[in-house]
This record gives sequence, C-alpha cells and structure tokens, in this order.
Amino acid sequence: MEPRARAGKNVGKMNFGQNELSQLLYGHGDSQAPLPETARVLDEVLTDFIQGVSFEATRAAHHAGRQKVKFEDFEFAMRRNPRFMGKIQEVFEKKKEIEAARKILNVEDQLMKDADREEKKAEKQAGKESAAGSRGRKRSRQMVGEEDLDEGDDDLDVDADVGTVPKRSR
Repeated sequence: MEPRARAGKNVGKMNFGQNELSQLLYGHGDSQAPLPETARVLDEVLTDFIQGVSFEATRAAHHAGRQKVKFEDFEFAMRRNPRFMGKIQEVFEKKKEIEAARKILNVEDQLMKDADREEKKAEKQAGKESAAGSRGRKRSRQMVGEEDLDEGDDDLDVDADVGTVPKRSR
C-alpha cells in the first residue's frame, strides 16, 4: 500500500509528543516554546518522511524475498540522499561501538563476580577447617593470649632497667 494511501489514517492526530517536537525545534534554532502550528507541521513532515522511508525499505525487503526489514533495506531506501545515508551509517556505527563496550563491561563484571565467589568459597573453606581443627586447641590459645597480655602489662608497669615503677608526669 502506498504511503499516500495511508496518510488519511492519522489526520488531525499528532504522532510525536509536544515536548519532543519542542526540543527538536529548539535544537535547530526555534524558540523554547514554539507555536503549536509549527509543532503540528513538523509532526506531519516527520510522519510522512518515516512512512516513506519505511515503505521503500519494505519494498526492498519484499523484492529480496524477505519478510523482515534489515539495515541494508534502509540503506537502499536512502541511497539517493547521501546526507541521510551518512547519518544512518553514523548512528549504526555508534550502536556497534556501544554494544562492544557493553560486552567488554559485562565480561569484566562477570570476572569480578567470579573472583568474589572464589574468595567467599575460600573463606568458608578456611573457616570450616579452622573450626574443626581448633576445638581442642581453643583453651590453649586463650591461655597463650592472656599470658602475652600479662607480659605486656608488666613491661609497662615496671621499668626493665631499674626495676621500679616510673613516675608519671603531669
């Protein structure tokens, strides 16, 4: 079906939001609050353009014997306008770069998660081994710890050279 035959379907309705159209117009030099008529005309122009390009891409896909439209079909539809063609290629190149960056980040995130899992497993394993082996030694460790503290306290209270308690300065 020709795009012109479908044009009457959305007469009087806006396909894009007022905010989107206002931002687009402002980005291209219009005022921040464009006239409603200007936004309506831009909406119609954009809708007709998108329908026309989509129709041409669909026609190219149908001619190639496919039901799904591919990127190459849009390239073929835009072949007569090098500015549009360049912009489309630029957008798809950026898309590929973003996908590659996301893939790299996902791999790095997965490596970090795996390393964390390994650390947790090692900690659990070490905790289980020490708990099983230290049941009989628990009291002896406490005694050694207390003895070490007592010796440290003795060194603080008594001067080792003189054998007397040092005077505290105020």
